[in-house]
Amino acid sequence: MVRRGSDGLVLCRRPQRARVRASLGIQARIEGLVRDFRGGEPLVPMFVLHAEESAGDERANRILDDVLAVQVDHGARCAVLDPRAPGPEQPIGPGGDRARAALLLQGIDTPRAWGDSEWPRMPGVPYRRYRFPRLRLVHAIADAVREVDQQGEARVDPAAERRALVEQLARQRWRPRAAHRRNSLGERLSEAGTAGLLAAVLAVLTALLPLFEAPIAFSVACGFLMLLAVLYFVPVGRAPLLLWMRRESRWFLTTTFLLPVQGRQSYEAGLLHPFRSWRSVTERAADVAGSLRDGGNAQLQLHVLALLEDLRDAHRRWSWDLRGFKRLRPPVLFLRRADASDGGIALLQAISDVRTVRSELDPLLVVASVDAADVEGLDERRVPDPVERPAPYDFADRLARLHEDWEGALRARQSPSSSGTVPWALRIAVPAAELEPPVQQVRWCERAAARPRAARVLWSAWAGIVVLGVAAGLLISYQADLADTYCRTGLFSADRDTRLVGSGATRECIGLSTGAVRFGAGLPPAKKGDTPPWRLEDVEKRIADANAKAGAHAFTVVYAGPLSTADGDNSSPVKGAEELAGVALAQHRFNADEGKTKMRVLVANGGVDMGHQTEMARRIVAYARRDPSVVGVVGLGRNTTDTGKAVGILRDAQLPVVSGTNSSEALPGAYRNWYSLAANDDWQARKLAVIARQLAGREDRAGRDTRTTVLLTRSGPGTKDQYTKDQADAFRKHLTGGDTGLDKPSRELTYQVSGGKPAASVVDTACKVGDERDPLVVLVAGRAEDLPPLTRRFGTVCAGRDISVITGDDVSKAHFPQESLPANVTIYHSTLVDPWVWYDAAFYEEAQSFLPGIPEGIGPGDDALASGQTALAHDATWALAEAADKAEGRGPAETWFWLAKGEDTITKATGDIGFAHYPQAEGHGAQSMAMWRVSRSPEDGKLESVLLCGIKAGHEDWMPDAGDCPIDKTAEEAEKERGGR
Repeated sequence: MVRRGSDGLVLCRRPQRARVRASLGIQARIEGLVRDFRGGEPLVPMFVLHAEESAGDERANRILDDVLAVQVDHGARCAVLDPRAPGPEQPIGPGGDRARAALLLQGIDTPRAWGDSEWPRMPGVPYRRYRFPRLRLVHAIADAVREVDQQGEARVDPAAERRALVEQLARQRWRPRAAHRRNSLGERLSEAGTAGLLAAVLAVLTALLPLFEAPIAFSVACGFLMLLAVLYFVPVGRAPLLLWMRRESRWFLTTTFLLPVQGRQSYEAGLLHPFRSWRSVTERAADVAGSLRDGGNAQLQLHVLALLEDLRDAHRRWSWDLRGFKRLRPPVLFLRRADASDGGIALLQAISDVRTVRSELDPLLVVASVDAADVEGLDERRVPDPVERPAPYDFADRLARLHEDWEGALRARQSPSSSGTVPWALRIAVPAAELEPPVQQVRWCERAAARPRAARVLWSAWAGIVVLGVAAGLLISYQADLADTYCRTGLFSADRDTRLVGSGATRECIGLSTGAVRFGAGLPPAKKGDTPPWRLEDVEKRIADANAKAGAHAFTVVYAGPLSTADGDNSSPVKGAEELAGVALAQHRFNADEGKTKMRVLVANGGVDMGHQTEMARRIVAYARRDPSVVGVVGLGRNTTDTGKAVGILRDAQLPVVSGTNSSEALPGAYRNWYSLAANDDWQARKLAVIARQLAGREDRAGRDTRTTVLLTRSGPGTKDQYTKDQADAFRKHLTGGDTGLDKPSRELTYQVSGGKPAASVVDTACKVGDERDPLVVLVAGRAEDLPPLTRRFGTVCAGRDISVITGDDVSKAHFPQESLPANVTIYHSTLVDPWVWYDAAFYEEAQSFLPGIPEGIGPGDDALASGQTALAHDATWALAEAADKAEGRGPAETWFWLAKGEDTITKATGDIGFAHYPQAEGHGAQSMAMWRVSRSPEDGKLESVLLCGIKAGHEDWMPDAGDCPIDKTAEEAEKERGGR
């Protein structure tokens, strides 16, 4: 519990010993000032104590000892000056008492002189150590002047004198000589605060703004700070780093108090003008050196001004650290037995003069003791010391001298001591009775309340550590959250157009790549025999290079496709890689035409099997709102249950979609912004009926013509594959019953895919349907990746039966190893493109030179382009780009208008393209298609793929018969027919 005293004071924590009765009253008055100091800036006088009679001088001096002990115990920072203590007499010039007083002040320019050599005994009351950069700078110049004078440098040449001074200051590193020889690390770090903070900010900004990678930014910042430390602590050059930007230099250049300015140019400094700033500092130092050398009041008052400015700065309330609110007690300067000869009286007069002239309050509390015989010295007039100068040699020189004398006299007249008054001195004559020991020498004293302010608690180093710790934790958590959410992150930043979706090893990067995200990054390079022979990242790099050359006025096309691979698959996604290659090739060819608006391509990933295409569509729309150059979307080639929702999201943003390979029958009628070059599933199934009719009337190798039909459909819980469902409906409708000759499926089986392979049990069940010797027709409504393991299983389980597999266009992406197709299995499938229809020969020529890994002499039947995915994506991109070019890149709505208008038909890799009557025309217009047979050759048993028939895009409705599309066509016949095209 705190004991309360009088006038808002509290009793001390422990009793104090007083040797003089007056000490208690003086201490109470000082604590009253300290109490007022907590709430504002009170007038702080200089307490000048003296006895009424000379016999009491010694006891009057004991008051200082009593008050000093109490103030130290209360946590005040106290400095003690004893002018009569032994020390070297080193006057700088005339006026020995004032020179001695200046030397006294040079002894208190370190924290140690103010009791900061040890940790304060009252934690929480003092705040940091005092620093005296201004006083130390004046001290350094005084030391340099003294050293130059001792070396006997000539003063007849001002330029030589200035040079000698600057060289000496450079040897001292612009510090006092003692400090230059021994300076603590803490003091150096404090002095480097301004330059260090500025350089740190510049380093961090320079490193972080251009870069997003956290390790690079951190390394650059640390390297810059290490270089700064080396430059500061290793004595190189003529002065500390950024000397003119330090606080003492800024004060030194801007103050106009007491410094001669006649005939001098204005002093200025700035970060962007280092040489001019350095010249200003040296010129100011030379002017100050002249004033110090001349001695008198100027040198002493300059030291006092520097001391008071340092203390004012140390107690400035509205500073970055609110230190004025945390330092609750003013600094106390104790001056023992001041007299006229030792410089003590001159020091008191100088403090009073500076306070009067400056009219600014400072926190310094002075307690001085003066002998009774020396009190009158306070009232002694201070006349400026005469300066010996040669007589003027003409009238102009005389006018200049008069002006200089007027300046000096003006400065003197502004000082109250020149008229014999010291207004800031509170003279206290202590009666003899009060100099006696108190009756009770040990008693409780009073002190100002030391309860720390809120700023001391909330804006303190410990609070800062806690805040920094919490902030660091939050930033680390935020950075971890960014890394867990987005595909590419920097230091507290991320590419927000892509997101990580899923969990564990199945996480995928979904969204739109607008920066450095590469969906194919990390995949191994393509190997010989891979299909396609290029890697996804290779194509992405080519698109990025073309984007960089497109210019600011280009329109933007977004490719949206499946660019992720299944867990554990290190190969490029076949469909996505083939389609993106077609888009890149279209961009390359389109931008090569100087008469067209340039095209920029952005790449978007919908995930494995387009499982996250709605999230991808949202990312595309979000970017399109920021970038009006986006005119539409190409892709969405895999039909799932979410495709309609994704197209609807794009439709609401007025973004047209042109797909090259999506064969959905429902999307064109449901979404006006949907356009496709692919023949739909129902239309394809009607054309495949020509194969079913021939199979129904053909005998197998054993002469049996009774055929059993089985329908296999890819399905399973949670599947989103709409393509297989639509395909099964089309097969059921057009390939069995009616005039096809095939019976309705005896069994309709579904299978699930696990680990990338369909369940083997579905093949075992299918082989048991019907007579085990009858030929079996298997309608597979599945995906390309399902077929090789299914056929391999059919060859093992149904080894005694002829197996004919009919499936759709997705099989064009399949790659059949030799061992995956048994001799008793024949596959019939459709493709969306007839590759041997050379309507755009330049497409293949450009593909050979532009796409990596394509061999020379490539033709339409080459494995790299046989699936038609690349050609269709190329043509879809070209169709959208033509519409955007006609719209002059004004936006997606205008592009959509020209796309729907479709007045002009363009001839590209798949034939003639146009959407004038889309989708009302039969078959969605005039799409291309081909039918193939994959089997083992009867001659050598090698796997062969034979083109049975095909049609180009732009045809009138096509309904082939057995003569147009014979299933028994040999490879030689197909080759001969191909040569005739």
